Amino acid sequence: MWRFGKSYNQCWADKEHYFLMINWQYYPKSDAVPLIASKVISVFDAVSAEIDSTNHNLTSNSVLAALGVGLTDAGFTVEFDKTAEGKVKVPVLFGRNGRLEKSFDADALHRDLGFVLEVEAGRGVVNNQFLKDLFQACMMHEVFYFGIAIRNIYIKSPDFEKVVRFFDTMYASNRLRLPLKGILVIGY
Repeated sequence: MWRFGKSYNQCWADKEHYFLMINWQYYPKSDAVPLIASKVISVFDAVSAEIDSTNHNLTSNSVLAALGVGLTDAGFTVEFDKTAEGKVKVPVLFGRNGRLEKSFDADALHRDLGFVLEVEAGRGVVNNQFLKDLFQACMMHEVFYFGIAIRNIYIKSPDFEKVVRFFDTMYASNRLRLPLKGILVIGY
């Protein structure tokens, strides 16, 4: 059974119910969801009516703004604007004397637990932004968990399902080993 006592096919057929909820999948599927990932899911659940992609055409920054207080309460540092001061920089390389040489920006980061979260909207699947986000998360220093939030649907395209199918294939093939303990895909 799937969430709320419905099978996946029942929810897909009943799009009003399927898309009005937060969907998620944790990888590897053989692992239980860690507490920090559960907290992230709860933050999305709390604002699901505000960010539902079937009723709202929000930018990723607008979705992140709706999540901001909940993520901050869960211990995350959250990007609050696109200025240098508002960005969340995550180290990638260190140079001479330990100086930061290269960093990537993240939408949210839980430094203590090594969980980075990226929130995508329209270009998340169309431009394969979720793959760039995955690559960057793999390069980030002291990052162990990667969360990617993607629309359930974007212009009639089931973006969440496409991303889940990608990760299902990646993990099933066992050909690519990632330096991450886990990946959380969230559909909103």
